[in-house]
Amino acid sequence: MVEIERKFLVKSDDFKKQAFTQNKIAQGYLSSVPERTVRVRVKGNKGFITIKGISHSSGMSRFEWENEIPLDEAIELLKLCEKGKIEKTRYEIKSGIHVYEVDEFYGENEGLVMAEIELNSENEAFEKPDWLGEEVTNDERYYNAYLSKNPYKDWEK
Repeated sequence: MVEIERKFLVKSDDFKKQAFTQNKIAQGYLSSVPERTVRVRVKGNKGFITIKGISHSSGMSRFEWENEIPLDEAIELLKLCEKGKIEKTRYEIKSGIHVYEVDEFYGENEGLVMAEIELNSENEAFEKPDWLGEEVTNDERYYNAYLSKNPYKDWEK
């Protein structure tokens, strides 16, 4: 129940040609404190609830528990969430033995495109596609819970 992932900015939309799936996602937070985030998500025609713990010092690892819930319940729970909904399209791209999840954000976070890769260990080697940009794993500004309260459109760039 420990998630190990690294996050990167994406420098081109070349990933779209390599995607084997894409899904619209809407999500919100019942709790967005760093010690425990509780997220409700609608992904395609499925609902999910996820609880995440605080990140380890590396920023790569943290506790994560997720369960699928009925879609109608997820839609109702989204209405109870804190202000700041996240809207994005998630693309999945195979690269070597791994799958990157690339999120193209809309709404308040329009213009942000980020890739995540889940690993089995913090030191695991992985392929880096040409479209992969700067690593932002340790930058809390790129956590979805942060983006829900501090939208990308408001950042000084």
